[in-house]
Amino acid sequence: MGHHHGHGHSHDHHHTNNKKALLISFILISTFMIVEVIGGFLTNSLALLSDAGHMLSDAFALGLSLFAFKLSEKAANAQKTYGYKRFEILAAFINGVTLLAISIYIFYEAYYRFLEPPNVSPMMLWIAIIGLIVNISVAFILISGGDTKDNLNMRSALLHVFGDLLGSVGAIIAGLLIMFFNWNLADPIASIIVAALILLSGYRVTRDSFHILMEGTPNYLSYEEIENKLVQLDGVINVHDLHVWTITSDFPALSCHMVVEENIDRDLLLKKAAQLLHDDFAIHHTTIQIEGRHAEMEHDENNCN
Repeated sequence: MGHHHGHGHSHDHHHTNNKKALLISFILISTFMIVEVIGGFLTNSLALLSDAGHMLSDAFALGLSLFAFKLSEKAANAQKTYGYKRFEILAAFINGVTLLAISIYIFYEAYYRFLEPPNVSPMMLWIAIIGLIVNISVAFILISGGDTKDNLNMRSALLHVFGDLLGSVGAIIAGLLIMFFNWNLADPIASIIVAALILLSGYRVTRDSFHILMEGTPNYLSYEEIENKLVQLDGVINVHDLHVWTITSDFPALSCHMVVEENIDRDLLLKKAAQLLHDDFAIHHTTIQIEGRHAEMEHDENNCN
């Protein structure tokens, strides 16, 4: 049996940058959230309050993501052999579910505002403009300073901020319509549009993080292609009990059994298999069990595929 892993320094570099970007973003969002909550109550604006509520979830999401990165630094031990790296994905899942809950609540509030359109103060416009500036700044910090492309935890935090940014845009449009046309219905309409966008983002993050928590094959990898390439190696008869999953963002793992010819150099084959998985599929963490033709372990394993 062979075990190989070389999870590199780039992950640590991204990890440090992600923490720094999240900390700055958390401070900015938390500070303005207080301003927006007070402003929402003073102006009686649902668009502003929904934006503030989402900003509250932003602060929670950023704080949770930051905590997840800190926790993932804890060393592995005999009880948790991968350490706490998976908590990043759990944090992304919680953030996704939070986005879904917020969008449903905004829909609920907007429905009652359609029945009885409230009087909304035009002052909401100026608070929303400041909110937009803060959100654009935070989004820029996360994109330029963090790994929002490959890290699901960072992407979930960024989607919270994007949803909030859209909320600010919606509140600004509603504020303009109220200021110039006295059209108070613009407030719940803007809220519904933003809620729909938040719902979509929440669904995607929840779906992706749930897939990882369920040990699903990473979307960017083909299970069939990996199996076919391993079988094509000289001396390999078949591959069984193949599993490909994700420990945390940018950390795929693989385990399998390879049935081989009796006279094959098993150490050399193991090296070739690990190199193939590393070069062709960027899988650095592999555990491969090599079996002879007559071992027949495939029939003894209950969880084989």
